[in-house]
Amino acid sequence: MWEELAQCGVDPVNAADGVDAALKEPGTTLMVVNSVCGCAAGSARPGVTRALQHGVIPDHLKTVFAGVDREATERARHHMAGIQPSSPSVALFKDGELVHVLERRHIEMMNEEMVAQNLIEAFDKHCSRQGPSVSKEVYDDLATSRQCGSTVPLFNPVR
Repeated sequence: MWEELAQCGVDPVNAADGVDAALKEPGTTLMVVNSVCGCAAGSARPGVTRALQHGVIPDHLKTVFAGVDREATERARHHMAGIQPSSPSVALFKDGELVHVLERRHIEMMNEEMVAQNLIEAFDKHCSRQGPSVSKEVYDDLATSRQCGSTVPLFNPVR
């Protein structure tokens, strides 16, 4: 599930000091709190990767994985003061300050196109780096992972 973000240029952060360092970088930083939740994350990850195909994107692209990178996730959430901890969530920081966030409660009511459009509007407002994050060919080869409502058959060891 982290691979689809990585294939679009989003770097995983596995430690709290890595989160702090990422948010000290000048410019804009996208921080995705990834999740194994198939329903909400099934819209969040494809929405993020679609938004990163836009002509304007954040300077730095980072992700932490809730339930896996606990220390890094806690630190990322610490930087989202006033926002209820949730995963998945997507935050945009400018020079270390939170300027936009999509919480799980928002994402649950959105499809991937809506997530992408919401992020694109934030990118247009706060970012200046030329996109996309990866070529169209790389993006088109991207395999998204959805577990809730998925058409992928479940593994059956009895077959």
